Amino acid sequence: MTRILAIESSCDETAVAINEDGKLLANVVSSQVAVHEKYGGVMPEIASRLHCENISVCLKEALEESKLSFEDMDAFAVTRGPGLIGCLHVGLQAAKTLAMLYDKPLIPVHHLAGHIYANEYVGRFKFPLLCVVVSGGNTELVIMRGDLDFEIIGETKDDAVGECYDKVARVLGMPYPGGLPIDRASKLGQHTYDLPVPLAHKDSYDFSYSGLKTSVINLANQIKMKGEELRINDMAKSFQDVAIGMILDKACKAARNYHVKQVVLAGGVSANSYLREQMKNRLDGTGIDLIIPPLWCTTDNAAMIAKVAEHLYREKIFAPLTLGVDPNWRITDFRKF
Repeated sequence: MTRILAIESSCDETAVAINEDGKLLANVVSSQVAVHEKYGGVMPEIASRLHCENISVCLKEALEESKLSFEDMDAFAVTRGPGLIGCLHVGLQAAKTLAMLYDKPLIPVHHLAGHIYANEYVGRFKFPLLCVVVSGGNTELVIMRGDLDFEIIGETKDDAVGECYDKVARVLGMPYPGGLPIDRASKLGQHTYDLPVPLAHKDSYDFSYSGLKTSVINLANQIKMKGEELRINDMAKSFQDVAIGMILDKACKAARNYHVKQVVLAGGVSANSYLREQMKNRLDGTGIDLIIPPLWCTTDNAAMIAKVAEHLYREKIFAPLTLGVDPNWRITDFRKF
């Protein structure tokens, strides 16, 4: 029997989870969205301070929920990166302290690997598979030929898709985070605005969202300067068709060319209803399996960190107590620390 306590604090959620042989015994999440909403985005310094306030409470709640103690744990896992450096430090210091006090292994986990492996709560991986990692800070296509085997075949050259959603939502007068408001508004609109598709003619799996974001901003300003009405729902629909369309086109192309057995969605933007619906439609009849994470797995949580830690524990991938955070840690370097 293996019990792992995992901590996640890479951005604006403080989270603690406990797994026992793959079974989730506790999953506590303290979100800061309401605090950061008035700023239109995450304020790193405020996020770090709130993690300091919340970490002890989350640990206590997780132990109560699981009816276990720190002494019962076989290892302590923590998100080492990527993420906001101050936020990562809070979680790492907590995990290192517990590992030292109870003389148990410290397991460093890559945040994006966590989002990918969250899918194991709903289905079994079939290799080779394609991971479509889409979030506020990342947009990547990752091929896996086996457990803990990551190859990045495409990534954003500038903004991530989630970041682009947030900035466009601000221009349209929508609240933060922008993904859900734009998704909802797009269902009421028509694709009437002509927006460019970045890297459309490039023979690669890479993404670019800065040009799309700038085009929306410029077009919105031009419409207002002319005294015309900006049709919010139509702009949301036009933007989402292009933003998600890029992901669909490149992901489906990669799935075919790499002859994968399965596609898994991962990250906060995997909650997008249009992405989920269209990915199902495009893969229907292809023989390629699709795993879509439950909504509770799309936002940051520690359950996904615990799931990766199970695999790392079996391979005895442990870190020394001198471990530091790495805000720019690449998923292909998850063994290097």
